[in-house]
Amino acid sequence: MALEIRSATCDYAAGSAMASRALEAVSLTVECGDLVVVLGPTGSGKTTLLRAAAGIVPLTSGSVEADGAPVMDPASARGSVGLLFQRPEAQFFALTVEDDCAFGPRNLGRSEADARADADAALSSVGLDPAEFGPREPWSLSGGEARRVALAGVLAMRPRYLLLDEPTAGLDAVGCDAVRDVVDAVRASAGVLVVTHDPERFLPRASAVLVLSHGAVAFRGTVSEFLGALPGLVAAGLAEAPDVPRALLLAAAKGARLSGELTLDTSAAARMLAAACSGTDGGAR
Repeated sequence: MALEIRSATCDYAAGSAMASRALEAVSLTVECGDLVVVLGPTGSGKTTLLRAAAGIVPLTSGSVEADGAPVMDPASARGSVGLLFQRPEAQFFALTVEDDCAFGPRNLGRSEADARADADAALSSVGLDPAEFGPREPWSLSGGEARRVALAGVLAMRPRYLLLDEPTAGLDAVGCDAVRDVVDAVRASAGVLVVTHDPERFLPRASAVLVLSHGAVAFRGTVSEFLGALPGLVAAGLAEAPDVPRALLLAAAKGARLSGELTLDTSAAARMLAAACSGTDGGAR
């Protein structure tokens, strides 16, 4: 049981003078409990990958299946994959927040009472009180509130695979923590694929990392392997270093002799920097 992306290739405006390749033979597997973080510079194909995985963008070649069913076939894969768009306002159409969040469950055949219960539970899971926010008009929300409501609308459908496109963009610390907690909770019953320019929020919890460049896979591996490859990825302009390893890379660039591998752990990084300053072995445990 998995979301299987096999050799996904996607061309925009194929056959025309404006043709461009957005994805090039990308393969990826997301299983229940996984958190796969997708990184890469702007224009590298990250959003296209999510939309192809959700069955919104057709592939030129390759396939995407959710638990063995083609995602492009709504009869077999309906409701199994949920996508949070990068611009939350693109998902709103109902007159109230509750109606918007209840639409997905209702459209999947759940009763009106169950659909509204799912909507209320999803709003609560992202830190928004259903009694306060349910009657609100979606366009009256702040940017951060709109992003959390959009996420609630996807969660209300209870997808087996949750695809998130920049879910923490525009959120304050409270909102970012709420999204992080949602991802942690969802992984008990679903696989999660996150596109982000805010990797420090997700990398410590990630099961795998994928880096795209010009639509192709530039790196795929564990978080530990990603940290090992990070200096080269940063030098090539393919990834931005999270805050903690960035500090270590800056220290190394200034001549510090670090005794250990790059880490996401603040305490371990502090010991490495202190050891570099004192000339001792600080250990990066």
